[in-house]
Amino acid sequence: MDTSQHQPTLDPAPWADADHSVPACGARISVDCPAVTLTVQREDSAGADLVLTADAATTVTVRLDVPLGEAVGYWHPEAGWERTVTADLTPWRTVSLVRSAPVGCLHDAAGHALLAFAADRTIAETQVRFGASAQHGRFGVWLRFPLAADRSCRLRLVAPGGTVASALRRLRVWLAGLPSARPLPVPSFGRTPVYSTRHSLGRAVNATEVEQEAVLAAELGFGRLLLDDGWQRRGRGPGYAGYGDWRPSPTRFPDLAAHVRAVRRTGLRQVLWIAPLLLGRGSAAHRTWAPFAPHRARHLGCRILDPRLAEVRLHVVETCRALVTAYQPDGLRLDFLNEALAYSGARPPARPGAGYIADLGQAMARMLADIRGALRAARGDDFLLELGEGCTGPAATAYGNALRPLASPGDPVADRIRTLDIALLAPGGAVHSDLLTWDREASPEAVARQFHGALHAVPQLSVRLAELPAAQREVLAFWLATWRRLSGVLLGGHYEPGRPDELYPQVLAALGNRRVVTSYTDRPVRLPTDAWRSLSIVNATTASRVLVEVSAPPRLVRLRSHDARGERCQDASLPLTPGLHELDVPPSGLCTLTLTSGLFVLGAAR
Repeated sequence: MDTSQHQPTLDPAPWADADHSVPACGARISVDCPAVTLTVQREDSAGADLVLTADAATTVTVRLDVPLGEAVGYWHPEAGWERTVTADLTPWRTVSLVRSAPVGCLHDAAGHALLAFAADRTIAETQVRFGASAQHGRFGVWLRFPLAADRSCRLRLVAPGGTVASALRRLRVWLAGLPSARPLPVPSFGRTPVYSTRHSLGRAVNATEVEQEAVLAAELGFGRLLLDDGWQRRGRGPGYAGYGDWRPSPTRFPDLAAHVRAVRRTGLRQVLWIAPLLLGRGSAAHRTWAPFAPHRARHLGCRILDPRLAEVRLHVVETCRALVTAYQPDGLRLDFLNEALAYSGARPPARPGAGYIADLGQAMARMLADIRGALRAARGDDFLLELGEGCTGPAATAYGNALRPLASPGDPVADRIRTLDIALLAPGGAVHSDLLTWDREASPEAVARQFHGALHAVPQLSVRLAELPAAQREVLAFWLATWRRLSGVLLGGHYEPGRPDELYPQVLAALGNRRVVTSYTDRPVRLPTDAWRSLSIVNATTASRVLVEVSAPPRLVRLRSHDARGERCQDASLPLTPGLHELDVPPSGLCTLTLTSGLFVLGAAR
């Protein structure tokens, strides 16, 4: 579709009056394009559905804006560390299946949504910008994208007033109902802790060491082993110059299929790492595939295959299928998918050939859909397909059943933020942490805090288990057991993590009559006022106590607390009366409150 003759609307005067403007959910939605019709299909107390329909091919820009009011932060899937209300001078950014999503939420100091929206363009490339205007006293979000004749774009707005998390849950449900958005089923082992060889064994990994570590991992309570980078021929560097063949090293993994079976005998499932878009000049595949990989990624020392080309997509699918068929792993981790962004907006090849897809998001969707189809045909639904490195938006769960954030080794704060960001919007799949790691001299409390950053995701870890000091092994065993005991709440419950701009200071997860609160800052924990029977409080701070604020009627509970290593520190009955209570919980420790009686009077429970 040629839209070069159509200039982007509402730009360069982004706040200009538009030809079409409608109110919905306290927001103003504007389109200044005669070829586009804007309609509010439905609006009720929960939110509004809007549709933009093009009468002729065009590039459309739509603006959503609200009064600034008491806004203090703006959340979007790629917010990272920038979560404040920025000025409306921010540049355009491209979102697609491979990067973020056209979703956002402006909120106030109480953590309540002022503007929460999503567009159905979660796969195709869309330009997005946002910011506040001091002149107009409003905050705006702009979406710009091509629209073919008689095609539509749908928008969903959530009514303001609820928490950011509740608004995103509503958007998540809406996104899950989009065509081709049905999430892949997750096998049971896809929600078990993961041991990875990435940092523990590195690229010098070999079958013997992996199998030894697998025995220890199974004893500690891991459910899966990720054989990371290094298993393949020419997989030891420098950089990624030898990558592209994806055959096992004949010296380090002489019989990869037998190795997979050996790991499985320990009780673990095994997943193989692969970066199918990387093409190094040291690989045998380079001579054949270099013409299909024009971009050189200097930071990696290799080329990147262009997934817009049908030949590349077929090659990647066949590579994945052949690995699974020949060696029978229980899953694949597809890495470096974000390197395909080098072709976002790039010129097409001189002779693109049949099957060329110009839009990078749509090209990646086709490739991942074909991988999904090939692997499901080979293994059914008892298979894990893990996506990472930016391909973690809401549309990704239709193509992968495990999502992992950008790398942040040794950074529990980044892990917490990124896993929660993904989980709040993902309509399916299992959200995994980045690889937890620490040094041999780390204190038990420091090791536990690494784990706390991944508590509300499936933890992935990469330390040499055979060399763990005894104290660190105790920490790991305790928190793995705690995570498995609470995983139903941590993964399947409703989240209320607090304000995004405060980096989620306290996270409440609720499922049935069980509650888990993870407190990352030394501030009072407001106990839930609803009917709960078990409440676990994780003290993910350096403080030696936790303050709890009770506003519900008095309750009698049994309190058990443990330190970072799992040593029991307290086991006593406690009357929870309205007001503040100081609980002795060691740094990086755990406190569990179990209801033993309801209301009590004059010290006598009833």
